[in-house]
Amino acid sequence: MNCAVLLIEDEEVLARNIQLYLERYGFEVRLAHSAEAGLLALDDMRPDVVVLDFNLPGADGLDALARIRQRAPDAVVVMTTGHGSEQVAVDAMKRGAYDYLTKPVSLGKLKLVIERALQEVRREGELSYYRRREADENGLGALIGESEPMQRLRAMILRVVDAERAMADGVAPAVLIQGETGTGKELVARALHLEGPRRDAPFVEINCATLPAQLLEAELFGYERGAFTDAKERKLGLIESAEGGTLFLDEVGEMDLGLQSKLLKLLEDRKVRRLGSVREQVVSVRILAATNRDLEAAVREGRFRSDLFFRLRILQVRTTPLRERGDDVVLLARHFLERMRQRYGKPRLAFSPQALAALREHEWPGNVRELRNVVEQCAIMAHSDVIEPELLALSRFDAPASGAARAPAGADDAGAITGTLPEIERRMLVKALEASRWNVTRAARELGISRDTLRYRIEKFGLKPPG
Repeated sequence: MNCAVLLIEDEEVLARNIQLYLERYGFEVRLAHSAEAGLLALDDMRPDVVVLDFNLPGADGLDALARIRQRAPDAVVVMTTGHGSEQVAVDAMKRGAYDYLTKPVSLGKLKLVIERALQEVRREGELSYYRRREADENGLGALIGESEPMQRLRAMILRVVDAERAMADGVAPAVLIQGETGTGKELVARALHLEGPRRDAPFVEINCATLPAQLLEAELFGYERGAFTDAKERKLGLIESAEGGTLFLDEVGEMDLGLQSKLLKLLEDRKVRRLGSVREQVVSVRILAATNRDLEAAVREGRFRSDLFFRLRILQVRTTPLRERGDDVVLLARHFLERMRQRYGKPRLAFSPQALAALREHEWPGNVRELRNVVEQCAIMAHSDVIEPELLALSRFDAPASGAARAPAGADDAGAITGTLPEIERRMLVKALEASRWNVTRAARELGISRDTLRYRIEKFGLKPPG
């Protein structure tokens, strides 16, 4: 087991029997026959488990237990006694004992109790490790960038978190996160959760655009058995599942008007009622909402409730488009490439200076998500250790701030697309190849695809240079 056990027991024969039994199963056991001797051994041994007798000469077991918990808070303490009483058991558990056994102690049961305690401690340690790792990967550390907009964003998140910690009633106001698609709104939501006082409670997210209104309502609020035709069992809603933690509503601008009124009631009353139920339940849930839409315009057009909008935007956080973040593009590209090196087994893969310059100049209409996808495609398609500009599959349509998108190749002068999809694709390929005089690298760059992809499509359509 590779486990150290300190046995504090004044009955020498019993102590020796327990020691021999546990050592047979690989435990390291040290004996102490008084509380004072046990406390001295505690500092020297640093045991994983302490088996402590209640009736000891000098200080009794409960006093010794309190001192053990102070000096070795991580040690598991199992109390034993020959004079069992419910009150002794209750007092022992209140003072931090893991379990309580009555003499005569079954050696097999003692071993099982020790093993179960160690398993729970290890599970808690693993859970704590993964929570810390999640906080490192998805907290403020996940918001990569040194540009002024990113520094302002991190400072804003810390102010919101500090305000939440200072609230006497524990009712945190909603936060509305707005920004273009791919700018990291979910990362902001996770950072707000993981940096705040609710970090050890659940973080539950749902995309409001992926479900029709009735299914979304059932997912959020849950339902009782028989609430509708297919409700064969009671289902806990996501709001209740997020109790004590955070509910993240992505694409909240797509939510149905009827459901918006229920969300407003939740924000105002902090109560939830499952479909088909007559009973309301009080919940403690922090609401974070995100959207890439202009909610003010949606309010003017009657597609979003004004009262819900004002309730959601008590605190408002905006994410910045990648094209406005300067050298963060290079910083992020190198960060993503480091991940892709490990994923695809290409440890020496790097960008050429020309490729980095191309990344800086690109408008990034898809923002950070587009950059990550471009880097991954480069990692997959690269045949050497250097990524050159022609390998970058950069999109060729304008960013949202640049005005209307260009009409696609294959559209006629009136703007209508003519022909089937394969016909349009073939015309685009021919046009790009002719414009580049059949220079495959330049044509691929113009089309926003890799050379290998273009060669595949040339073969697919049987294209050949003239002459």
